Amino acid sequence: MYESLHHVSIIVSDIEQAKHFYGGVLGFEESPDRPDFDFPGAWYQVGATQIHLIAYAEGKTLRGTTEIDSRDGHFAVRVRDVEAFIERMEKHGVEMLNKPVNKTEWHQVYIADPDGNIIEFNR
Repeated sequence: MYESLHHVSIIVSDIEQAKHFYGGVLGFEESPDRPDFDFPGAWYQVGATQIHLIAYAEGKTLRGTTEIDSRDGHFAVRVRDVEAFIERMEKHGVEMLNKPVNKTEWHQVYIADPDGNIIEFNR
């Protein structure tokens, strides 16, 4: 019945700051296919899935903190090389919660974007 996960929408308060983080720091590829909505945002292609950033200061999903809590709501991105990912985050001064050994079979690294949205990267 289900084919795949199409996209994840993330609420951000400052689209330019978010675009710098998702495009510049994380290196996600921005998609030119975003329609001309009546609100600011950006779409990023991550493998077969898209990340949709929506600038919406009144959004109810803004956490109000950049504290990294791996049990809080998050989405996960599989990476080819977790060590290269960690090096990239260190280069950009991004705080991480690094869990190379945990109850899963994969190495997990958690970060927060400038608005506190939690993202897990794993291999």
